[in-house]
Amino acid sequence: MSLSDPIADMLTRVRNAGRVGKPEVTIASSKACRGVAAVLKEEGFISDFDCIEDDKQGLLKIRLKYTPAGDHIINEIQRSSTPGRRMYCGVDDLPKVLGGMGISILSTSKGILSDRQCRKENIGGELICTVS
Repeated sequence: MSLSDPIADMLTRVRNAGRVGKPEVTIASSKACRGVAAVLKEEGFISDFDCIEDDKQGLLKIRLKYTPAGDHIINEIQRSSTPGRRMYCGVDDLPKVLGGMGISILSTSKGILSDRQCRKENIGGELICTVS
């Protein structure tokens, strides 16, 4: 089965697993999904992720992060740019999610980066998703 939007599938699986309190979620691996997972780990929204090789495209196992009270760290994760509607932002137009408490994830010429890294490197790109 081929997916038309593997990033949206990844975000939905992470969102649903967090709502029911699963410790980890497994998704189909792709370069874009690995980039998004790396940004989520770097920004502290997930604990860790592993790439598992199989005879197909591979799997990505993401370990979710919870507060001491048991609440999911990610309150909201939304896909911004879709295959049918691409959204591009210059460095001056990058959205501030929750006044800087959340992040935006962008696909740039230097790879998949958070909005903080984009501002630091002064580059814009395609707005993949927002996380808070």
